[in-house]
Amino acid sequence: MRAFPSVLVDEAHSPAWTVRPEVAEQVNPVKPADASYARAAEALRARGHRVSAHIAGPLDEATLAGHDVLVLPHSSDPAWERVVPSGSPKLDGAELDAIEEFVRSGGGLVVLGECDQDKYGNSVNELLGRFGANVTTTTVIDPVERIHEVDTWVLGQRAGVPETDDVLAGVRRACLYRSGVVTTEPDVDATVLLTTSAHASTPLAPLVVALTAGQGRVVVVADSDLFGDDSVDELDHRRLWVNVVTWAAGRPTATGSAGTGSRLLDDPVWTDLKQAVTTLRVMQSKDGSIDPGAHDLHDARALVEAMASAIQALAVHVPHDADYLAAVVTDLRRWADGGFAVPDFLDSLLLFRPEQIRQDTLEHLVVFPMYTQNGNPDRVMEAVALRVVWPDWLAELERTRYDNAAFVPVTFLDFTGGYDTHSAVLFPETVAVREVPRFTWGAIFCDREAARFRSVCGAAVETLRLALPPDAARLLAHQGLAQDTYVLWDLIHDRTHSHGDLPFDPFMIKQRMPFWMYALEELRCDLTTFREAVRLEADGVPHGPLVQYAILLDRLIRFPITGERVRNYDGLGGQLLFAYLHQHDVIRWTDNRLVVDWVALPGAVIDLCEAVEALYHSGIDRSKVAQWLAAYELVSRYVAPSPASTWARGVDALPLDAEPKELVNLVLPDEFPLNTFYEALRRKLGDTVAATRGITA
Repeated sequence: MRAFPSVLVDEAHSPAWTVRPEVAEQVNPVKPADASYARAAEALRARGHRVSAHIAGPLDEATLAGHDVLVLPHSSDPAWERVVPSGSPKLDGAELDAIEEFVRSGGGLVVLGECDQDKYGNSVNELLGRFGANVTTTTVIDPVERIHEVDTWVLGQRAGVPETDDVLAGVRRACLYRSGVVTTEPDVDATVLLTTSAHASTPLAPLVVALTAGQGRVVVVADSDLFGDDSVDELDHRRLWVNVVTWAAGRPTATGSAGTGSRLLDDPVWTDLKQAVTTLRVMQSKDGSIDPGAHDLHDARALVEAMASAIQALAVHVPHDADYLAAVVTDLRRWADGGFAVPDFLDSLLLFRPEQIRQDTLEHLVVFPMYTQNGNPDRVMEAVALRVVWPDWLAELERTRYDNAAFVPVTFLDFTGGYDTHSAVLFPETVAVREVPRFTWGAIFCDREAARFRSVCGAAVETLRLALPPDAARLLAHQGLAQDTYVLWDLIHDRTHSHGDLPFDPFMIKQRMPFWMYALEELRCDLTTFREAVRLEADGVPHGPLVQYAILLDRLIRFPITGERVRNYDGLGGQLLFAYLHQHDVIRWTDNRLVVDWVALPGAVIDLCEAVEALYHSGIDRSKVAQWLAAYELVSRYVAPSPASTWARGVDALPLDAEPKELVNLVLPDEFPLNTFYEALRRKLGDTVAATRGITA
């Protein structure tokens, strides 16, 4: 299935609504908004959906093929409504059969009814009857739960806490204007989303219902006006509309990854190179050298020549790497000629410049002696075949909003043992060189990041019974969509290290500081990215809301339970975010399930971002140690420190007249232990986290 759904709106059966503005003007010249779903269509497009109108011909198998959702807007005999001039409002038997088969085979259907459903001469109930549903003719009246003092403009009431997908995520208020009610048969797998109130003429009756049929999904709404141009931006109608259509589209069953077909991997010489590197790296010491007392250097030279020969043969597939690969061969042979001392690959490293040709699907062959972060700590030989991810939409955002000339997102094609780990980055500073150059690029493997996110957070969602918004559920289900989301997240996060108030080196991980300072810096970059993603969502960038979900779930769930509990700064950032949201009642852990207030969430995350930024801003006027203390106060306000902590006892317990390193030495390895929620979650998901070692999809 596609990353974003394809939505077909039927306009071939005398609908009272159209997604085409010019047609709406023809249907209702005085007030086109009363006949237009153009804004509703644009709301879907802003979330990445492809929307098209079916303007003529039957709704048969060929017409429905290639689409994920069919929308049937209210249609009518022209005697009752102004309608789009087209065919009969009645669907014939063959069309009913085709739509039923479309749904039961995995398609989505959204049906919009009316209060006087029986009089319009359409086939809504004939079709819905095949799925055990019906729109009952009545006009709901409610003198209490209404808007603008109009008794027939009734406010829908949330029916309950969803068990799986939260189709009402972000929806607090929705009004149905002159609504009928929906009924379903007892054996139908249906979820009532909105009902009338207890004060209504038809009390506690369903107004919006979601049901499953076979492999597909159906949403029935008992009023069509709430999504028209003059109403879709009222209350939370826009969010409700996007949610029901996205939910109807279902969760992708395919990974959606780009595939692994590769010129490099198709050449059998790649296997020769990989084998030679794998054999050689076993002979290397931690610093990359080879001990002649422990290994036969003649064998090592033979392996180097095999590597050199393979690299030269494979270079034809990556002509943009020609100079760099030639230098790799030179560096290899010089290392061998020097007796396999500590390797020095500076000359070839300086010629490897992947940031200069950021072209989607471009392949690179990388061969260096290096360690891998969160992987192998030894600087031994590695060979990696990778592919650049640089879609046009991302290139445009980097060019116009998030300039980051050093950022290179990539996916794995294949790799040697150092990457059969949790490592998801390729950084030049990990390569063995004689002197440290100016680094001009950094590569992040978005496929591994996305796969770990999907695996761990997907398992956590089930364990925690967390009901996700429909688009978040699709994100977890689709590898390609998750990869693109991580690329945008990393693009903004990476550049944020060099933006804003910075009272210390943004790359302070190389300095000796209390680990909560690293935690705050990484969290600051993620919270800033979240805030930018909210802006992107408002600007109609489809991946904007997905970045928000990814940051929230990865930070809240995966980061705190991943890795050792020794100065785990990424974990601490997640703990802080969880505690802040929990103490502000945005997330709740009750009855063994996690519930998120999706409406309040963005504002709360941005508030935390601003609190961290305020710490940074004021930190410019403090000494280093005073800033450490202020940062500790911020973190410990929400995350309980260890009872054994010296820092937690306050300023009087600290030797402030000592060197800063003495203060750092007093930091406990696990200064901020996991709370009981995370301790339990870590036990339940430990095997899932461990299984993500070496994962790529």
